[in-house]
Amino acid sequence: MGRVAGAADPGTPADRGAGASFEPYGESAATGVTDELQRLWVPHRMVYVSDHSQPQEHDCPFCASPARDDADALIVARGAHAYVLLNLFPYNSGHLLVCPYRHISTYDEANDDEVAEIGALTQTAMRVAREVLHCDGFNIGMNQGEVAGAGIAAHLHQHVVPRWKSDANFFPIIAKTKAMPQLLGEVRELFAAAWPAQP
Repeated sequence: MGRVAGAADPGTPADRGAGASFEPYGESAATGVTDELQRLWVPHRMVYVSDHSQPQEHDCPFCASPARDDADALIVARGAHAYVLLNLFPYNSGHLLVCPYRHISTYDEANDDEVAEIGALTQTAMRVAREVLHCDGFNIGMNQGEVAGAGIAAHLHQHVVPRWKSDANFFPIIAKTKAMPQLLGEVRELFAAAWPAQP
């Protein structure tokens, strides 16, 4: 099957250069019917996508983060039993994680104080996200175990993901790529500044 007459040859990804985008191929191209998607080449994401290892307690990032500086660890707020930090690999801008300090893997292992504070910090995270990011909704949840999609299954963490109308399409699903409009450090500063003071 030949190409559409007069259609420009987009060349190979190497010809186009890193980060280049191009219009979809014509319907009669060798790849078949056009899928109407632009391509954004982000090879740096392979560090995350290709790493399927699970940390042990001695190298758990959620255990190590509280000992670091807030800005360096992307910590937004600290409680008595749990703390809030930005996800290093966010689904959306302002994607927060609420973690207990204790190294526990599932929600049923959390004690009453941890459950209460995880809930309270999640509520505060929602209020602050609405204030500083003007989001329209949230995805909130916990992936329990590696088989359920937990990136770090050994340490319990709750996701708080701000959502906006029309903020998603098939790009993240098909290409495992998400365009992020704000830098993590900037988002952390916004959250930390707006977070209510501890009583």
